[in-house]
Amino acid sequence: MSQFEYIFKYIIIGDMGVGKSCLLHQFTEKRFQEDQPHTIGVEFGTRVCEVNGKVIKLQIWDTAGQERFRAVTRSYYRGAAGAIMVYDITRRSSFNHLATWLTDARNHTNPSTVMMLIGNKLDLAKQREVSFEEAEAFSKDNGLIYLEVSAKTGTNVEEAFLRTARKIYDNIQSGALDLNAAESGVVSNKPRTTKVKATDKAAAASSCSC
Repeated sequence: MSQFEYIFKYIIIGDMGVGKSCLLHQFTEKRFQEDQPHTIGVEFGTRVCEVNGKVIKLQIWDTAGQERFRAVTRSYYRGAAGAIMVYDITRRSSFNHLATWLTDARNHTNPSTVMMLIGNKLDLAKQREVSFEEAEAFSKDNGLIYLEVSAKTGTNVEEAFLRTARKIYDNIQSGALDLNAAESGVVSNKPRTTKVKATDKAAAASSCSC
């Protein structure tokens, strides 16, 4: 799948230690690192996938969760087609901070950006501090796509990224996302075609010297 039709830009946001970098590596490299160091600034990964029969390249920006890097993070919101917001189901504080992350994202992304909420560390479900029902209700109230995943085992990681991509693609097809907008977060790799009006053809024929 070397030839892709679109590039979708993603940004991953959320508190420090919720597993954002682990999600990125699990999705792009199929690997999990137990002692993953905290991201400083931003980290970047890509993967080419098939979505609705189309080959699409995902460019994913993983951002630092620390407050001191917030200004850097905000500069990457602009031009994101998808924003993946992550919390740790075993750490209520990371869930409580979602409203702040969501406000920040909506203030700095474009209105058509697809928002996905991920509850990570499903492999530690017995230690959960946030119920599925509570997070699902938050998602519905805020118009988010929601899924619980495990970056460690890989459970639902693929589906989370692809579900976001499918929604972005649906928005392209419906016209809800304008590809010509500078900050759409989508780049089309398809050749542009120029429609020639019948009147233009007639004018061209009349000016022919042959």
